[in-house]
Amino acid sequence: MLNSDILIDSNFNAYRSRLFYITIFAVAMGYFEAVLVVYLRGLLYPEGFTFPIKNIPANLAVLELFREAATVIMLVAVTGLTAKKLWERLGYFMILFGIWDIFYYIWLKITINWPVSLFESDILFLIPVPWIGPVIAPAFVATIMIVIGISITNLFRKGYSFKPTSLTWFLTSVATALILYSFMNDIDAGFRQQIPKPYNYGLLITGSALYILAYIHSYLKAIHIAPEP
Repeated sequence: MLNSDILIDSNFNAYRSRLFYITIFAVAMGYFEAVLVVYLRGLLYPEGFTFPIKNIPANLAVLELFREAATVIMLVAVTGLTAKKLWERLGYFMILFGIWDIFYYIWLKITINWPVSLFESDILFLIPVPWIGPVIAPAFVATIMIVIGISITNLFRKGYSFKPTSLTWFLTSVATALILYSFMNDIDAGFRQQIPKPYNYGLLITGSALYILAYIHSYLKAIHIAPEP
C-alpha cells in the first residue's frame, strides 16, 4: 500500500512539473508572438490597428504565413516531448495551445492596451485564408481546449486510456467545420478591404457544445475501463 501511495505521489509530481513547464513556455511564447504583432502593426498601422485590412506587401505576407506555420510546429514539437502516447500528447498540446492563445491577447493588452473590448474584431490566423472574428471567440475556444486537455492528461496520469470513438470523431468533425466556417466565411473583410460582417456566435456556441459532447462521450467510455496497474 505504501509503494502504491509513493507511486501515485510520484506520478502527480511529474504531472504537475510537466504542466508547470509547458505553462511557462506557453506564457513566454505568447509574449514573443504578441511583440512580433506589435512590431508588425507599427509598420502597417502606425495610427493603430483597425479594419478594413490594409494590403500587405507580398514579401511580408509570405513571411507572416511561414511565421504562423512555424508557431504551430513549435507547439507540436514541445508537446512531442511531454508524453509517449499519442492522445496524451494531444491533451498537452491542447493545454499548451490554449494558454498560448489566451496569453497572446493578455500581453497585447498589457503592451499596447489592445483589445479595448473582448468583442473587438481581429485577424486570428492567415492559413489557408484570413480568419476574422471577435477576440472572445478564440479565447472561448482556448479555454475549452485547456479544460479538456487537463482532463485527458489526468486520465493518463491515473492509468486510464483515452481513445476517440466513431461518434466522437463525427461530432468533432462537425464542430470543427462550424467553428472554422465562423472564422473564415467573411471573404470580403479578408480579401476585399471591407469592414467585417457581424460574427455568427451561433456557430461558435454550437460547435463548442459539440466539442464538449464529443469529449464527454469518450471520457465516459474511458473511465468504464479499468485503469492500468
